Amino acid sequence: MSIALAVLAFVALFGLFGRADAPVGNDAAPSTSESSQAQALLDKFPGSSEQAVLAVVTRDGGQTLTEADQTAIAGLGSVISDQTGHDATPPIISDDGRAAVIQSPLTVGEDTAANAQNIKDLRAAISSESLPGLTVQVTGGPAFGADITSSFDGANITLLLVTIGIVALLLIITYRSPVLWLIPLTVVAVADQIAGKVTSAVGTALELQFDTGIISVLVFGAGTNYALLLISRYREQLLVTDNHREAMAIAWRKTAPAVLASNVTVVLALLTLVFAVIPGTRGLGIASAVGLLIALAAVLLVLPPILAVCGRRVFWPFVPRPGQKKQYGKMWGAVAQKVVRRPVVAAVAGFALLAIMATGLIGTSIGLTQVEKFRVASESATGLTTLSEHFPAGEAQPMFIVTRSAQAAEVTAAAENVPGVVRVSSIGETTVGGDALTKLMVTGEPAPGTEASLTLVENLRSAVHQVDGANANVGGAVATDVDARAGAQKDLLLIAPLILAVSFIVLMLLLRSLVAPVILLAVNLVSAVAAIGAGAWLSRVLFDQPSLDLQVPILAFLFLVALGIDYTIFLVHRAKHEAVEHGTKQGMARAVASTGGVITSAGIVLAAVFSALGVLPLVTLGQLGLIVGLGVIVDTLVVRTIIVPSMFSLFGDRIWWPGESPERRHDAEHVPTDTNTDLSVGATPAASS
Repeated sequence: MSIALAVLAFVALFGLFGRADAPVGNDAAPSTSESSQAQALLDKFPGSSEQAVLAVVTRDGGQTLTEADQTAIAGLGSVISDQTGHDATPPIISDDGRAAVIQSPLTVGEDTAANAQNIKDLRAAISSESLPGLTVQVTGGPAFGADITSSFDGANITLLLVTIGIVALLLIITYRSPVLWLIPLTVVAVADQIAGKVTSAVGTALELQFDTGIISVLVFGAGTNYALLLISRYREQLLVTDNHREAMAIAWRKTAPAVLASNVTVVLALLTLVFAVIPGTRGLGIASAVGLLIALAAVLLVLPPILAVCGRRVFWPFVPRPGQKKQYGKMWGAVAQKVVRRPVVAAVAGFALLAIMATGLIGTSIGLTQVEKFRVASESATGLTTLSEHFPAGEAQPMFIVTRSAQAAEVTAAAENVPGVVRVSSIGETTVGGDALTKLMVTGEPAPGTEASLTLVENLRSAVHQVDGANANVGGAVATDVDARAGAQKDLLLIAPLILAVSFIVLMLLLRSLVAPVILLAVNLVSAVAAIGAGAWLSRVLFDQPSLDLQVPILAFLFLVALGIDYTIFLVHRAKHEAVEHGTKQGMARAVASTGGVITSAGIVLAAVFSALGVLPLVTLGQLGLIVGLGVIVDTLVVRTIIVPSMFSLFGDRIWWPGESPERRHDAEHVPTDTNTDLSVGATPAASS
């Protein structure tokens, strides 16, 4: 009956949301920023749907263009005009005589696929021309958009297949069964598909912006982790229970509270992103929270009845039966005993490792240029690089000023006096709400995305804002970059404390202590900073990525802290149960022994799934996958195995203040102990729930 209801629920959800598509949009800057306000005004000018494409022409080998070359290049103008539907400018030859550029407007719309096809047709038309010894590269805003769209062709399918392959391999290794892995993988895969449709519908309804790849990775990673914990407890119960359905019922009751607490922690942490000012960050929080709730429902409501129907034979060839010897976590138990015997040495060693990792933050900068954001080289990126080598680098991405027409001359003069400005041109007028507005195009010397270009935007804004009554707004791609950086910094300073506050409250309610949550959060914070530092260093050294992208620090911090709290809940919840009979120190050692296997398996799965983000073309996602994957591994093998047990050993019963230690409360209340408690590798930390 439960399976039938689950199937009906899945069919109903697919029926309701099956046609939903992920919302479009990728606004980098806050909606209240100056660049966004400027763009809103720019959209009201005639021809606002037109953007410039640039054809950059050079001779192979970097030689000077001959007169014959220049004649051939001039003939490209009519080809470009025919494709764009607008008049192209005559070729402009660089001062060094080694490059030429032709510019033409191109009408763009909201259909990114259609825009990409227009650029593809333009490049094909240029390629069909006979230009011996010459290389033509099409760049500019529409070309960048087209290359982004093309780079994602099939990328989401690739991500899904790689993720499924990683999870399948790790589940086979974990369960050592040719059959069992198929069940949780199928359930989680279906949950991922439903989550994709539901989050698309929610995103469209709420006008959200988010990356669907991250949501898919979260659903697969978290869903597989929940399944690992449930199945491990189920296998443990099959060793002491004849009826496999009764074993599943017990396993569900023992596991569900910890899984639910874990899920709620991450969901609440994600929902703090609703306060973010960057649209993509805010949308990702809501969509990811919805996806994780669907993963939780799939594992707790759908997976158990399927496993119950299959019975214990699903574990073939290592079928657990009553009377078989339970496995003891010998390796994890030995490590735990060494840690609790010498907690100072263990703590110093663990924190020393994290400190070394954190040194990777030294020299780390935030913010990638448009060229640096893509892992795979594109024609638009290389064309922009070529353009900057022979022309003022700001030609490809000029800044725009929208000002009242009455003060346009004063604003132009103020802008021209800013160091680094090459020229200022008036390129349009319109009337909005009774105000006559003028659009000015400003070309700067610095290359877009560099510190010099960002400084130029700030100086330009400072200059034009001083013109009384002009109400001038500076926009454009470089100005958007400035506002995006400021917004990302604001989000990090606001969201990070909220994530820590949510995690503290959950731990406090779960452990009924004030000391333990403070210590655990401090350790988690240090671990997260260390992972970001190590990931930033590896990005520079191994992948030649000079900076972290703007959204990486906040998203990495969110996932590292929230997912780290997950494993804290699994471990400390079990430790508190063990402390009832064995005391705080030995209770933690036994908790490490009993949960080491399953937590390590869960951590490896989660880290591997996040690393799958590296198959996508965006450097942002690759950096995020590297940092979170590395952080989860360190959190699993170092923090949860060495640092946390050492801290519990050093603080002893004081860790539970202001509450009593579990052992003393047990002695005072004469609560009988659970004689079925064991230290099997597969035992979950929710065993006493």
